Amino acid sequence: MSRIGRMPIAVPAGVTVTIGEGNAVTVKGPKGELTQSFATCLEIKQEGAEVVVTRSSDEKEVRALHGLTRAIINNMVVGVTNGFSKKLEIVGVGYKVEKAGKKMTLSLGHSHPIYVEESAGITFDVPDANTIIVNGIDKQVVGQVAAQIRSYRKPEPYHGKGVKYSDERIRRKAGKTGK
Repeated sequence: MSRIGRMPIAVPAGVTVTIGEGNAVTVKGPKGELTQSFATCLEIKQEGAEVVVTRSSDEKEVRALHGLTRAIINNMVVGVTNGFSKKLEIVGVGYKVEKAGKKMTLSLGHSHPIYVEESAGITFDVPDANTIIVNGIDKQVVGQVAAQIRSYRKPEPYHGKGVKYSDERIRRKAGKTGK
């Protein structure tokens, strides 16, 4: 049995989990509400202050979905209680970020500035001109938005310039050697 899939999901106080038709799970908490439907080959039950995911058979696809479903539901519970965040750093001479209202302006060495707006459930914090913090309750959306911002100027291996995650290590290469 899946080590991750068999662990129960603890539901903290102030969070309600509703399991509807066709394994549609709705999680409501202090930060918001998330809804997602899961495969019907799995059984999702709420037992007191815990949610348990069990599988009906030992087929390969069902085993693969077991741990995934449990992890997604756990991320939904964590998201509506604490939320998720990704920190990005901008490295390079003249590279900067500015925030005005709900719009963020990135200057990344292109001939034009890049504008990024906050979408539903996503907020940006800009503590200084070289740091962006993406916040939200849906882990997948936070990661996707952070990856999209990073894709505007990926860090390059020679000088390390670009947009990188704060915990990312850039593998540096040696440049050309002059004679």
